[in-house]
Amino acid sequence: MEFSESLKKNRDFQEVYRKGTSAASRQFVMYVLENGTSRNRLGISVSKKVGNSVVRHTVTRRVREAYRLQEQQFRKGKDIVVIARMPAAQCTQEEVRKALLYLGKKLHIREEAL
Repeated sequence: MEFSESLKKNRDFQEVYRKGTSAASRQFVMYVLENGTSRNRLGISVSKKVGNSVVRHTVTRRVREAYRLQEQQFRKGKDIVVIARMPAAQCTQEEVRKALLYLGKKLHIREEAL
């Protein structure tokens, strides 16, 4: 990811949950919070309810790749946490991409000019 880093610390996730705004689709929930830098930080959470470790890792990889390919469309300086819901396990890569773009538009973090 050229313009982004990973969100790794539990306290960072908790801060985004507490102070951030959220939007949901059938497959994902997205939380967003300003981070005061010129880079985005992306955190991905996939619960055991979604599936076994193979399924959870597949969902994580799909979300990370969909974001990586579309990251120029997202405004900079945000902490973004994506939480996968159970239907995310059956999503194709294209469905994940569309869901992330939909949530970005809903939260007003997509650059409309692109």
